Amino acid sequence: MAAPGGGEGPAGLAGGPAAGGALWAEVRALLPGAEEGLTLALSGEVEDCVLPLLRRARGLLYGEAGRPCGAAAAALQRLGDVLRDYSWEKLNAGPWREVSKAWRQVYAYGCLFGALAEVAAGRPLAPAVRLCDMGLLMGASVLDNVLARLVRVLQAHLPGGKRRAAAEGSAKRVRTDPPPVPVVQPEVALPHVHCPSLEHFRDNYLIPQKPVVLEGIIDHWPCMKKWSVDYFCQVAGCRTVPVELGTRYTDEEWSQKLMTVSDFINQYIVNENTVGYLAQHQLFDQVFGRKYIRLYSPQDSENLYPHESQILHNTSQVDVEDPDLVKFPNFRKAAFQSCILMPGQVLFIPVKYWHYVRSLDISFSVSFWWS
Repeated sequence: MAAPGGGEGPAGLAGGPAAGGALWAEVRALLPGAEEGLTLALSGEVEDCVLPLLRRARGLLYGEAGRPCGAAAAALQRLGDVLRDYSWEKLNAGPWREVSKAWRQVYAYGCLFGALAEVAAGRPLAPAVRLCDMGLLMGASVLDNVLARLVRVLQAHLPGGKRRAAAEGSAKRVRTDPPPVPVVQPEVALPHVHCPSLEHFRDNYLIPQKPVVLEGIIDHWPCMKKWSVDYFCQVAGCRTVPVELGTRYTDEEWSQKLMTVSDFINQYIVNENTVGYLAQHQLFDQVFGRKYIRLYSPQDSENLYPHESQILHNTSQVDVEDPDLVKFPNFRKAAFQSCILMPGQVLFIPVKYWHYVRSLDISFSVSFWWS
């Protein structure tokens, strides 16, 4: 189907029509050169009405002008909306594990066509970036993961002022009433080891399943000097991510939400202070800020009063720092080890150890799990 309206798209991108044309050329280079190259391959069956919609959208994208504009761009946007709305119902009709990959691919195509329509029409790029992120989060890979490649191009073309504004907003998050720092008594303090060899770590901690704080093993990471809250706003503030909101995920007000990184940073400070155990080994790497951590051995599981439901069976009912000892009397029998994890330190948490974590500052950690 030929795209009506001639060859030049409307102005609206930073830098005017010429800049917009340059961006479209860069975006268009991510796609197959010919219409038949965009195969619209799906991993399973979908309803009969879907493939004609996909083909119509593809036809608009590969019209005579090489860039859908005017009525063609509007039609491409509408088709993207229809594909996303239709597949969204399929994605949310039951448990996620039962969702067909084919419907996730349809959703990804809907996001792709919608994002391309935004760019072709010369509109601001933030909505196109969000569409790419939604396709990456909820869809399945199509065209050699084209959405990941597309969003990198679009993010590089976002106006610099938008990134600066996201970073400048971070000042609103500074706490005026930081919580008191717990005192770690020597008798419960976790051991610290500086740069152990792999053999020493394996023989003394991994095999015997003993937690330990490792020092000096991530000092060479570039993130130790580069990462900060402002840095995240600058490099990823416009990106949409899933976040968990609430003090603890056993509370009624706990929820999950999709939002941009900058909105999350500027609006929320979340401390995860639930007691739960891990089904795998973990290396908990502290990049910036401090965290207070307690560990309880699997042998004390009964004294931690796990929830009875299958979903929360690995979560304790006890408020560790203010326990209700009338309701949970055996909690006083539970022995623990603790530490204040500082930037550059790594905590090894053995499998099935119960852990309690409370942020003492605005902080960032990286976790590695393995079986």
